Amino acid sequence: MGSSMKIASLRDKGGGKLSLLDLVREAGVVGAGGAGFPTHVKLSAKAEYILLNGAECEPLLRVDQQLMALYPEEIIKGFEAAGRLAGAEKALIGIKGKHKDVVSTLKERIDALGLSDFVEVRELKDAYPAGDEQVLVYELTGRVVPEGGIPIHVGCVVINSETALNIYHASMKRAVTEKYITIAGDIPKRLTVKVPVGTPMIEVLKLSGIENFSDFSVIDGGPMMGPVMRSMEAYVTKKTKGLVILKKQHPLIKRKTTSLEQAKRVNKSCEQCRMCTDLCPRYLLGHNLQPHKMMRVTNYGLQDAEDQTMVYLCSQCNLCELFSCPIGLFPKSNHQYLKQKLIEKNIRHTAVPTSFEPRQNREYRLVPSKRLVAKLGLHHLDQPAPMIDITLEPEVVYIAKSQHVGAPVIPVVSVGDHVDAGQLIGKIPENSLGAAIHASISGTVIETENAYIAIRRDQ
Repeated sequence: MGSSMKIASLRDKGGGKLSLLDLVREAGVVGAGGAGFPTHVKLSAKAEYILLNGAECEPLLRVDQQLMALYPEEIIKGFEAAGRLAGAEKALIGIKGKHKDVVSTLKERIDALGLSDFVEVRELKDAYPAGDEQVLVYELTGRVVPEGGIPIHVGCVVINSETALNIYHASMKRAVTEKYITIAGDIPKRLTVKVPVGTPMIEVLKLSGIENFSDFSVIDGGPMMGPVMRSMEAYVTKKTKGLVILKKQHPLIKRKTTSLEQAKRVNKSCEQCRMCTDLCPRYLLGHNLQPHKMMRVTNYGLQDAEDQTMVYLCSQCNLCELFSCPIGLFPKSNHQYLKQKLIEKNIRHTAVPTSFEPRQNREYRLVPSKRLVAKLGLHHLDQPAPMIDITLEPEVVYIAKSQHVGAPVIPVVSVGDHVDAGQLIGKIPENSLGAAIHASISGTVIETENAYIAIRRDQ
């Protein structure tokens, strides 16, 4: 499949050896979850620490822990290379201590590779959201990212385990053409698979053992932060990490499909107990994010009474809505509402350079994953989703021009062209933030004009 193909676009343009940064850029490596920030840009920064986010704190998802178990050497080598590139003094792998076998394997391979003076494994508590970048930075380094800041502001660069694997592949001149995905939920078959980027989502979903999805909804991502898919007519991107399939009647689906207007009406019941604030991960890190105060602003029309720009500090972790509030209100949705209003008025949050200290009671307010899973009504579904070697060969792939932070790619192929798996099909626009895309299958280009570059497989 695609990841075993050499990058067809990687030619030595200058007569010398391409640097790792060039290879990562050419391979189209992005964050393999979340927003999909281009990795070559992240590694251009100079940092004291590089951190590997192996926390995978979203319930039911299994990709990162399984990749670290199956490809420990490749991930360690990719991570080490990324750390050297960023000029890091130390490379720290963050993984939950409960994954004892994976922790042991990683430590053994680090020692065997002679990297123990540079790469270190540090165990994390089994709490949510341990995988939030700012929480991870604090847990691994003791540093607090400032309000409105990013990890590099405290000398850190963060990548996840699949991104580290893709960096290793890039060093071997392999493009990002495949994606690892956990399929979980109320289904006959829970599994983790590798599929070509651009695969129609319905083909991946059917691996669950379900053929008719009329009674089901699908969360694209984890149960906490992932949105409910509006349509099954979607395609795998470099950021797709999990697909959680639940009955439409499941309480989590009903909460996630509550409209902003419905949430506003329900939020009028807020009694200012401040549980949303007291358990907020960013508040506990010392940031001035207080969801209960923002509920007060909306409910009582106190438009000038509070610094509303604090809503820009929200990480959208959804803990306040899906766990903290004792009467099931929607503080995060209220943040979205206020943020929308501020954007309309062109009012932004102004970061004040300062240092931050975690609140003294933080360690006592961390939310254990098991309690979170139980609250979500997913306890009986929190089962293994083993990595299965399945060859999924979609007839047509639809590779999005924009599946990363930054500008959409510019196609470098035309309808009717034949392409090989791993071949460059979309380049980064000049002087723009972006990431290249490559053919995930060999075949004929059948579309380039809209949001996708579509390729029909060779027969």
